[in-house]
Amino acid sequence: MSDQQYTADSIKTLKGLEAVRKRPAMYIGSTGSPGLHHLVYEVVDNSIDEALAGYCTKVDVFIRPDNSISVVDDGRGIPVGYHAEEKMSALQLVLSTLHAGGKFDNSSYKVSGGLHGVGVSCVNALSTRMLAEVFRDGKAYSMEFCRGIPTTELLTLGDTGKRGTTITFWPDPDVFETTEYSFDILSKRLRELAFLNKGIIINIKDERPDGKSHEFCYPGGLSSFITYLDENKTPLHPSPICFSQVSDGVEVEVAMQYNDSYNENIFSFANNINTVDGGTHLSGFKTALTRTVNSYIDANNLMKNSKDKVEIKGEDLREGLTAVISVKLPNPQFEGQTKAKLGNSDIAGLVNTSVGEMLSTFLAENPAVAKKIVEKCINSAIAREAARKARALARRKTGMDGAGLPDKLADCQERDPAKCEIFLVEGDSAGGSAKMGRDRTFQAILPLKGKILNVEKARIDKIISHEEIQVMIQAFGTGFGSSEDMDGFNIGKLRYGKIIIMTDADVDGAHIRTLLLTFLFRHMPGLVESGNVFIAQPPLYKLKSGKEERYVYSDNEKDVLIKEWAEKKNIVIQRYKGLGEMNPDQLAETTMNPDTRTLLQVKLEDTIEADRIFTMLMGEEVEPRRKFIEENAEKVKFLDI
Repeated sequence: MSDQQYTADSIKTLKGLEAVRKRPAMYIGSTGSPGLHHLVYEVVDNSIDEALAGYCTKVDVFIRPDNSISVVDDGRGIPVGYHAEEKMSALQLVLSTLHAGGKFDNSSYKVSGGLHGVGVSCVNALSTRMLAEVFRDGKAYSMEFCRGIPTTELLTLGDTGKRGTTITFWPDPDVFETTEYSFDILSKRLRELAFLNKGIIINIKDERPDGKSHEFCYPGGLSSFITYLDENKTPLHPSPICFSQVSDGVEVEVAMQYNDSYNENIFSFANNINTVDGGTHLSGFKTALTRTVNSYIDANNLMKNSKDKVEIKGEDLREGLTAVISVKLPNPQFEGQTKAKLGNSDIAGLVNTSVGEMLSTFLAENPAVAKKIVEKCINSAIAREAARKARALARRKTGMDGAGLPDKLADCQERDPAKCEIFLVEGDSAGGSAKMGRDRTFQAILPLKGKILNVEKARIDKIISHEEIQVMIQAFGTGFGSSEDMDGFNIGKLRYGKIIIMTDADVDGAHIRTLLLTFLFRHMPGLVESGNVFIAQPPLYKLKSGKEERYVYSDNEKDVLIKEWAEKKNIVIQRYKGLGEMNPDQLAETTMNPDTRTLLQVKLEDTIEADRIFTMLMGEEVEPRRKFIEENAEKVKFLDI
């Protein structure tokens, strides 16, 4: 038993910003890449709050060459006057004190995403240096900090005609696993903000070598957002359905459009915050959609001509629907500092009522559009019922509910999913090599026959009837379909911590890999979001000179090695097109052994852009795909057909 006594002296108080540095993940979600980028969002959100209040028209974000970030706006500028109660300038108070800001009494800001008052002070605490520049009332001011502690007084720099605030910060490498910013991740968030705040100009410029830049400005607001999301899809009606309403100080804005795809694509926002886990506003929208469209169908007796009388559920009404729900409210209650889910209970009813009223009016006034929507919903319900029957048949035939495993699966011995991995391998030849080269203790092999169904062009009943898809679902153990269903997808039942796609290094292999990724992204997104999906990296070449052999994984690596070996003249280069060309021990050494292999983890950093890319590459529309190929053809260095 320990001699240490648990007394009053054991209780420690973390003063000021110490708590943020001690437990950063409590405030920004993580100390990995998501947390690093969250710092930028917190600063930008303050500028957007100025725009919501009507004082800011432009925000510029710069990624500096040293990976510091500057956020520049033309708002009112953070107040710099002396705060008598706290005995410091308002600027210092805002930047270095938790729960200090102008967003608590609803007088300076009626609506704000930065509710908690911890955002910019957290950024300050987690930065080795922060420089704040304020342009206000004809004067320029500055103040610097180090890890939240002031290193200068508030300095008056002189007269200026500018207005606004510039915050520049350097993330602390002692806190973050990486301090390398992703232009694409930041662009995604800034693009969203431009859509959600019609007319505001948002620029991002990457000043690092080969950096890119974007300007975002969308006068059409959410309507432009829907058009962007559905760029590569065929809409059922020519323009998005848009409506907004203000009730009890809450603004509800919705834009939606049906297309000929089979995927549901709904995004929700509260005070410009992307609530990735939804919340009460999303629940209210879904309830209103289901109730209103079903009422319209009943009132107009639109089921009378359908071959099968089926119950139309919410998921049927959302097939092929792209929608954005945005609410702006005075006192949002988010679950956690990262604000992934809205919790205000009264918002569900308010959104339900608003959307129900406006959608009912739209359907009544646009019968031609309503008819197309209803036809798609009824067909979806019929297909869902067919899929249910196909799923039940597949369970009886294959034990897809987990009672059995596929015959072709070479399973592993380990039963702890976290230690297990499954290789999805194309063809029996590669499957044979993989089975012989694996470590059967923890590695399972599932050979797949040919190219699986392109799920981007198929409805759910066709997908669930496809043999190779059935085999994968059966092997993974997670179930399939909406996680809202009793027997739907459940990641808690996953049998393997790593699902590794291992295909040949040629065009066919790339196509099979893309088909598999399309299936996982569209119908088992939880696997991607949880980081369970990987891509194996087999070598492209084996170089041999005399007794020395080396495997290389890229053309650049091959060229470098050839230069190294230039004084040996007889270099034999073997190009591996298929996994089956390697002996089992070679495949194990280069591609399967955790000690010597390289894996790429599939991450979902930009859901919106991923949706657009999959639709473009795998969907029905040919022209966007042709344009993409033409624009990127020069980047292809090696095309093995």
